Amino acid sequence: MKKILGLLLVLALLLSCAIAEEAAAPALEKDLIILFTSDVHCGIDQGWGYAGLYAVKEALAKDHHVLLVDDGDAIQGEPIGTMTKGEAIIDIMNAVGYDIAIPGNHEFDYGMDRFLELTERANFPYISCNFNKEGELVFPAYVIKEFDGVKIGFIGITTPMTLRSSTPRYFMDENGNFIYGFLQSESGEEVYDAVQKAVDAVRAEGANYVIAMGHLGDEAECAPWMYSDVIANTTGIDALLDGHSHDTEQVVMKNKDGNDVVRSACGTKLAHIGALTISKDGKISSELYTWNSSIAAPKLLGLENPGSEAVASASGVLNERLQEVVAHTAVDLIIYDPTAVDSAGKPVRIIRRAETNLGDLCADAYLDQSGEADIAFVNGGGIRISMNAGDLTLNDILKVHPFGNSLTVIEITGQQVLDALEWSVHSLPGEFGGFDQVAGLTFEYDATIPTPCVEDESKMFDHVDESMTRRVRNVLVAGEPLDPEKTYKVASHDYQLLNNGDGYTMYAGATVLQQSVKLDNQVLIDYITETLGGVVAEGYENPYGQGRIVSVGPEQ
Repeated sequence: MKKILGLLLVLALLLSCAIAEEAAAPALEKDLIILFTSDVHCGIDQGWGYAGLYAVKEALAKDHHVLLVDDGDAIQGEPIGTMTKGEAIIDIMNAVGYDIAIPGNHEFDYGMDRFLELTERANFPYISCNFNKEGELVFPAYVIKEFDGVKIGFIGITTPMTLRSSTPRYFMDENGNFIYGFLQSESGEEVYDAVQKAVDAVRAEGANYVIAMGHLGDEAECAPWMYSDVIANTTGIDALLDGHSHDTEQVVMKNKDGNDVVRSACGTKLAHIGALTISKDGKISSELYTWNSSIAAPKLLGLENPGSEAVASASGVLNERLQEVVAHTAVDLIIYDPTAVDSAGKPVRIIRRAETNLGDLCADAYLDQSGEADIAFVNGGGIRISMNAGDLTLNDILKVHPFGNSLTVIEITGQQVLDALEWSVHSLPGEFGGFDQVAGLTFEYDATIPTPCVEDESKMFDHVDESMTRRVRNVLVAGEPLDPEKTYKVASHDYQLLNNGDGYTMYAGATVLQQSVKLDNQVLIDYITETLGGVVAEGYENPYGQGRIVSVGPEQ
């Protein structure tokens, strides 16, 4: 009986200690609101704008604890990012008062060294539990923030799709070996294990809540690294703030143990500000603050604060940079015939129906900057201005490609290449915005015979009528006859390769090797300033190009 009484006494003592410990557990004295942005893509004065974001943060801070975090893809997407290689955006984020950020796939678009320089400039830490160099994490896997004695652990997760959607060579050593990675195993297990390891570690340090910051998205092509894959294969995460796919879904789903996890995403370009609330009673909820007006908040509300001041300063820097002379061309680079005029005496535009030296330059840029393509295409309609011999400013180069399309590389068969070339010339001798300037290959065409291309009801490419003679012939890739059965790597922009731009539907189902890597104007800038050493001359003297596209019929 004494032993039983002693055991009961011990159990009672343990129970009272547990109750006392539970009673002593810290609790928030006021709600914590975690504001988050994602995929801003340099939209510094769009939607809420950074000035509007600052105003929201300051207003909430009067009655709440507030943190501000970013889920990646902040520094690329508009000229302000390209012209300053991301520096202006980091300066704005510092002014607005970000607390934490993670790298998205486009943080690497200016090269690894540049991104790491920018992280040193930032007044906030970058975190990622899976971005590594030769197996060692580049950034901490997590950070802990504390309010009223309550510890909030934040874990960063960067999509392994980054290796495909940024420039692969940025992740390699000088010998072409990948030294940076994102734990990109086909099963996804390496990412799940890294996330779980970070969760367990931050819990062991006393975190009362664990918030994952992901650049993962909900696109099927991102499997097995979608947000849903990560949540379903881990435990201990309370909420996941997500980006990458530009969606705005607010989801609650079960984790590996069957417990609820809140997933929140906030779109792109600051049209929405994400808000995750941890209330005083421990409940977690998410919502979006949405700006619906076509006039951006800073302009409509006349906002003046550190956010607006930083944006104005960055805009001033941009205007100065745009006028900087960054290159020189020894020859006129044309989209108009240098001699021919129409009946009204106006120059004749030929970029949309014939090869030009500017077309060659733009296609060469895509081929060079892809780092791996065999062939490059650039639609003539996407090349907007000529550049006269002399000094070139950044603004001059930006105006050549003003649409914001992005470098993409796919792998397709030679037969698909043939169909693409056939579609490219199907409107000749008339103009066609989808007439492709080319690099890496040469071909002949005869516009005197009817086009064999058959259009669908939307006037897009449907198929080639093989009972008819093709216009395109003698296609050579790197001097060798094109093989319809062989696969080739093709560089162009997402507009044409992924989005059926100009009716190019024959690329459907292609293997995507690089997706939306860098803006088209940045492709051209980097090629001229880096590869060509800032001087356009040799090889581009002939305004009609290098003989890559040859008409074998009557003069067009």
